[in-house]
Amino acid sequence: MKWKINEEHDGMMVKEYLRVVGGLSRRLVKAVKFQGGNLTINGEFSTVRKKLTIGDELIVTFPQETKGSFMHPEHIPLDIVYEDADVMVINKPAHIATIPSLHHTSGTIANGLLGYYEKHNLTYTVHIVTRLDRDTSGLLLVAKHRFSHSILSKEQKLGSVNRSYFAIVEGTMNQKQGTIDAPIARKDDSIIERMVKDGGQHAITHYQVLEETDLYSLVDVRLETGRTHQIRVHFSHIGHPLVGDDLYGGSINHLDRQALHCKSLEFTQPITKQRLHFKSQLPLEMRSLLK
Repeated sequence: MKWKINEEHDGMMVKEYLRVVGGLSRRLVKAVKFQGGNLTINGEFSTVRKKLTIGDELIVTFPQETKGSFMHPEHIPLDIVYEDADVMVINKPAHIATIPSLHHTSGTIANGLLGYYEKHNLTYTVHIVTRLDRDTSGLLLVAKHRFSHSILSKEQKLGSVNRSYFAIVEGTMNQKQGTIDAPIARKDDSIIERMVKDGGQHAITHYQVLEETDLYSLVDVRLETGRTHQIRVHFSHIGHPLVGDDLYGGSINHLDRQALHCKSLEFTQPITKQRLHFKSQLPLEMRSLLK
């Protein structure tokens, strides 16, 4: 990465500049210092304690990324909606995990990304910004390198990475628009299942009913917080579990996965600072439920 120092930042220490202006996390600054990265000012080696001067050219070279030993590339087709030098947006199908786990060691989006990088001679490892459950479909944000991941992770915590979802829930809802504000915690006897529980993590879900049938409601859902299984837990809590979500009380008679699809994604490109917005249509198998 390259920066030209202007008058506003004259006299600022390199370490402070990288954190405040460059957006590097403490961990990333340490990686540059101690893990094989490089830092130059006007072509000469510099430490992070040097003070900058107007017109200086500051260049940071990040250390080569290492892939986890359990991660291996696979040539899996990816539905890439958008790609530039720093980020990718993928339209993820249902029935495919985002990252490997004990039960899904291969065939994941992460394995496919490594295969894609290998094919295009890119030395990146996998940095998922907005992870989706295995049986949730829709838009998925990937940072291609650790610098963009550092910035996007910070933006996500600040609430500026926005997502909304299509969900099909059982029954018709008396309140067609509303907010579910209920804390979520891990269920005592499970490492996977969550539940609404006093003392849990603060969780807020906003929703609006878009369509109804005698059996189901299509709902537009927007998350204010991003807890594990938040949408699934919240709608189950109010008596309207997602269709196909048998973990939280939904029927699997007409759909073999939870009826949840990330339909829109909005974020700021970490380097150019351009605001980007993407949309994805309701999948056919979810649309057929409403017919």
